[in-house]
Amino acid sequence: MTAVTSTPPTGTGRSGGSGATATARVDRAFAALDAAARPDVWTLVRPRADVEADARAVDARVAAGEDLPLAGLVLAVKDNIDVAGLPTTAAHPARQVVPARSATVVELLRDAGAVLLGKTNLDQLATGLTGSRSPYGAVASAVAPDRVSGGSSSGSAVAVALGVADIALGTDTAGSGRVPAAFNRVVGIKPTLGLVPKDGVVPACPSYDCVTVLAGDLDLARRTLAVMTASSALDPASRTWPADVRLAAPPSPVVAVPRRADLDVVDPEVLDRFDAAVARLERAGVRVRTVDLTPFLRAAQLLYGGGLVAERYASYGAFLADHPEGADPSVAAIAAAAGRVTAAEYIVARDEVAHLRLAALAQLDGCDALLVPTAPEHPTLAEVAADPLTTNARLGVFTNFVNLFDMAGVAVPLGATPHGEAGVTVLTRAFDDQVAIDLAALLLGDVDRDAPAPEPYAAGGVPVVVFGAHLRGQPLHHELVALGARWVGPVRTAPDYRMLALPTVPAKPLVHAVRPGTGGALAGEEWLLTPHALGRLLLTIGAPLGLGRLRTEDGRDVVGFLGQPGAVADGVDVTHLGGWRAALDAGLVPAPA
Repeated sequence: MTAVTSTPPTGTGRSGGSGATATARVDRAFAALDAAARPDVWTLVRPRADVEADARAVDARVAAGEDLPLAGLVLAVKDNIDVAGLPTTAAHPARQVVPARSATVVELLRDAGAVLLGKTNLDQLATGLTGSRSPYGAVASAVAPDRVSGGSSSGSAVAVALGVADIALGTDTAGSGRVPAAFNRVVGIKPTLGLVPKDGVVPACPSYDCVTVLAGDLDLARRTLAVMTASSALDPASRTWPADVRLAAPPSPVVAVPRRADLDVVDPEVLDRFDAAVARLERAGVRVRTVDLTPFLRAAQLLYGGGLVAERYASYGAFLADHPEGADPSVAAIAAAAGRVTAAEYIVARDEVAHLRLAALAQLDGCDALLVPTAPEHPTLAEVAADPLTTNARLGVFTNFVNLFDMAGVAVPLGATPHGEAGVTVLTRAFDDQVAIDLAALLLGDVDRDAPAPEPYAAGGVPVVVFGAHLRGQPLHHELVALGARWVGPVRTAPDYRMLALPTVPAKPLVHAVRPGTGGALAGEEWLLTPHALGRLLLTIGAPLGLGRLRTEDGRDVVGFLGQPGAVADGVDVTHLGGWRAALDAGLVPAPA
């Protein structure tokens, strides 16, 4: 096997951030596909002429001036997600159907300029964490060819790791979008349930199924996920962002880690990598707290070892009973056992999960996230073949509970160990997806605290400019942190404002507009707040200050802290210094009366 690697594009823009045309990217994708020679990764590759025609259409849209955030990026889709006109098999040939309509998530990505290459292999009916339960072939890791690729989104992860696809869709019920990320050195993001529509997705365990994204780097995964996120009238489980969603991790986050006793199942080399990841976070200013994972681990056992498995039978049990040919023995055994679960046992299991969720999330009180090894080990293909059920069960110890508890997760690779690959996952409560992304960026060393931050995953932030006590390091900055505000970067006003230093506690500046040519450009900071957070901030501001519209140096009209100069008589004019920090350094801030 020849492993072909590439560096996925970063940034945003009309070309998808790569600087290459869609046609050029497709040419490279087919070259990588031929070089890799991995037919086990795919259930279907579209005819090259069709893919090239789509690429030319994207290039034409860009040339016409369309702003396509994913223009020309090559997309692979897990073969349990519908694409109009292409067969959906879910890795069982007898189940093959050709849908007339694509899943909403596929339509969103193609509308944004992604070019579909083909459908990827998976653990049959999305049941498994190894990638070896498929009549289309067991999928080996892209970076450790004697070891499993992780399932069920095996083909999608390997397609990205080999540099064939830039981005790939997976699904995740018990860890299928996270374990493959660890085993193939890619990034996997599993969003909060319901944020990404799942109409057109073959159900596995409908209450807990989720569409995920796999990409070669975190920012590309985030950008792709942002495009995928939308409410859908076709998905009864569809959800939207709450009004009080946090747009950023706090500057000094608290991250929970398991007790040593909870990590006994982890391979020693994987545990060493996990410990190094924890230490990396601590060096970045993260505070670490040890928690008891007992309720998490108990819930993880219930997904397959209790009444919840009845949903597997409801999804495909009758089909497998009618089509035993081509069924993977492990998947068939799981479905058969699930068919014997009574309605009462299912309800009891749901109730137990609800109580365990309360106990588990109570462990996270005061914490922003939970850090766990993505998988405790990386088994070989031979080990899985010798003991498929037990080995698979071990892989889910830190993943199975996540969707049961309505959590979000970002899986990032930690690299090779003497016995395969290691990875770590940042888990957060529902809708704290951006917090998980920010902490994952710290793990990857992708954070420059002084550079403008990437756009948040959650859309709808309002730019707000602050000038004084709300600046970073100043007395009221904690109010922005509490509101989940996101740092954007330094900003300057147009040269039409004046600044007065007020004798308040704490000291504050009053910024107001003046006639052109009679003021100056003032330094401030730009932050993003949700409209809900902006309203809460406004309620904390006392006269003579308030929020209004101001003009920035680059010509934008944004919300900022402004005041009425006639309402004060003893402010000191510090406009000539250009900003509040300079006024503080110069000692020109008056003492309170």
